[in-house]
Amino acid sequence: MSDDLDQLIADRKRALDALRPLSEGALAQLQTYYDVELTYTSNAIEGNTLSHRETAEVIEHGITVGGKPLGDHLEALDHYDAVLWMRALAASETPIGENVITELHRRIVLRSRPEIAGIYSSHPRRIAGSPVIFPNAMKIPALMAELGALIEAAPPTPHAAFDAHFRLTAIHPFGDGNGRTARLLMNLMLIRGGYPPIAVRPEDRKDYLAALEAGSLTGDTDMFETFMASRLLATLDAYLAALAP
Repeated sequence: MSDDLDQLIADRKRALDALRPLSEGALAQLQTYYDVELTYTSNAIEGNTLSHRETAEVIEHGITVGGKPLGDHLEALDHYDAVLWMRALAASETPIGENVITELHRRIVLRSRPEIAGIYSSHPRRIAGSPVIFPNAMKIPALMAELGALIEAAPPTPHAAFDAHFRLTAIHPFGDGNGRTARLLMNLMLIRGGYPPIAVRPEDRKDYLAALEAGSLTGDTDMFETFMASRLLATLDAYLAALAP
């Protein structure tokens, strides 16, 4: 992440902090919008077919969308519930460690994939079309314990949040839902630090996956950090525009 981008984020963060304490009504409306946005975008880039409006209808009104798979509805409900749990956790002083990661995953696939909820995979994991090779399944428990300790000791900064996201996807400990879990983990850490959560949009998918793949293949995560920092900057601008008097 460039120094210029880092400075822009710091400037926007100071501007957001200057608006605190935020109006509870305005903040609640903004959070509700972004919670649906986080659910729609995170599921959409993984192949969920519900549109933004359909996702909102499923979450807010319990409406079943005709012609759409039951699994897509369950994914929307699961993810939204996980977002609400994540926000409550962010407002507490509970340490963020390995158990939080597994609980995030459990909630994200609770109804859609209950057989793998919160459970590390014992099988090889691959992404179709990607040359990235994930660690042997036997190494997952040790790698996740190490990641949990690292996150628990990390400062509440964007760099630490982006790093946690990347490391979790690089381990890829679960049979499914790794990306969704990594994005919620990142956003949990961002909210703890006073930042807004980031939505990785469907139109960002190609660049996002390319940045993750480049980091895994080369060990250089600058492309990924720059991508996420750009999304954070855009989100900060959106929050400021919505909340400024």
